[in-house]
Amino acid sequence: MISKHILLFVSVLAFGTAQAQSDYQLVEQTVNYYLDGGTNNDFETLKKAFHETATMKFIGKEGYTEVNAIEFFQKGMKPGPKQNRKTRIADITIAGNAANARLEIDYPDFTFIDFMNLLKVDGEWKIVNKIFYRKVE
Repeated sequence: MISKHILLFVSVLAFGTAQAQSDYQLVEQTVNYYLDGGTNNDFETLKKAFHETATMKFIGKEGYTEVNAIEFFQKGMKPGPKQNRKTRIADITIAGNAANARLEIDYPDFTFIDFMNLLKVDGEWKIVNKIFYRKVE
């Protein structure tokens, strides 16, 4: 009888772990839409990462700035050759239907450190907010 309880416990634990891995992979896929779209100047791929009302907030020359992320990238992204950069997902943290990802995008002379907040909206992980810092090498 004890072995049946242990087997049930292990099965429930394994199912929970598989679900968490699935969400991790889905968050990873979402941020890779952003990274790959940006690297390849592919707005349609990048757009898949963001919720339609996603905001981007940063400190620029004008001080604190807040914009709609999709509109910002749609205006600024132009088709062209692949960007000379390396990308890395430094960290992903998930809690239920909320997640955070820290990304590093290395260019020859500087690095963007992006902090992405994601929510699982209607079963899909979407970036709802991005803040970033431009680190000069």
